[in-house]
Amino acid sequence: MCPRISVITITYNSAATIEETIRSVTMQDYPALEYVIIDGGSTDGTLDIVKKYQDKIQVLVSEPDKGISDAFNKGVARASGEIIGIINSDDILLPGALQEVAAHYDPKVDVYSGLILFWDENTDETFPSYPDVTFDKLRLQYNVAHPARFVRKDAYQRYGTYRVDLRYMMDIDLLCRFYKQGAKFLLVEKPLAKFRIGGTTNDPIYKKKDDYRAFVLSFGGSQWDFHRIWLQAVIKYNLIQLGYRLFGSNLKFKIQHNTFLKRLIPL
Repeated sequence: MCPRISVITITYNSAATIEETIRSVTMQDYPALEYVIIDGGSTDGTLDIVKKYQDKIQVLVSEPDKGISDAFNKGVARASGEIIGIINSDDILLPGALQEVAAHYDPKVDVYSGLILFWDENTDETFPSYPDVTFDKLRLQYNVAHPARFVRKDAYQRYGTYRVDLRYMMDIDLLCRFYKQGAKFLLVEKPLAKFRIGGTTNDPIYKKKDDYRAFVLSFGGSQWDFHRIWLQAVIKYNLIQLGYRLFGSNLKFKIQHNTFLKRLIPL
């Protein structure tokens, strides 16, 4: 079974990294691939790189947007595949990833959740991480593994797309809404993507406070729930930063993405 799979890359001024991302998608050995690139109006030469691969890109949009969620939604709206993946312009789709998703195809599955490799490009080390496939608690420690998740297009149509008012938690929010409404998740126990450490994921926790509040309240939490969860998140963030200063970035990300710290500081 070869379901049509659309892969979306959103980008804005990503000239330093986007070619590697594009090559990782266009070199997939998969016959039913649609590649969609949504550019936010780059001015740094990103589009010159993209146009080198124009014969392998089925949809290209370059225009201002309202942020990451808006760009995601533009891509989802234009994608024609039965299954949609999103690989950002600084991440890598691993060889054979689309074949692996297709091998697990089930028309009853809404979300395919693959393993992700967190990648420190400075040392070329990778740290594997399993995604969560259940979202039944009010907490913000889910491993979203965004580049290694593939979603049925009709699931977006049934359960909704990304909230444009969220800047950081849009993917967690989307998956929690899917889960709450009865979407079916399937774990694909193979690495599908490499996630480059950095970007908005590593922005200071204090920039994410409004997203935390909006997320907690939208899922029925109280202001007390928000303050409790926010305090725990800040404590965890500062412990990770301390580990980074003492032991370097490798230990920081090993701690951040294993289960020990989550057990130590349950959220």
